[in-house]
Amino acid sequence: MSHVFSQETHRNLLARIPHCTGREVSDWLRTVEEGPSLFRFEDKVSWLRAEHDLSYGHAKALVHEFDLRRAARKLR
Repeated sequence: MSHVFSQETHRNLLARIPHCTGREVSDWLRTVEEGPSLFRFEDKVSWLRAEHDLSYGHAKALVHEFDLRRAARKLR
C-alpha cells in the first residue's frame, strides 16, 4: 500500500468524487473489488483511469481508500 496524499487531501478528494462522477464512493470501491486482480497500486489506478475515465487524483484516492479498508478488514 502506498501513502498517496495527506489525510486531509485524501478526505477532500473522496468527498468530491460523487459530485464529479455521479457515483458514490461505495460504488467505486465495489468496482475496484470486482475489477481485474491487479497487484500493483499504479496498475489499479491506470485501469480505473482507462476503463472509467477518472482523473488521476480521483483514481489514486479510490485505490488508496480501497487498500485502507482492505487492510482494516484483515486486522479484525
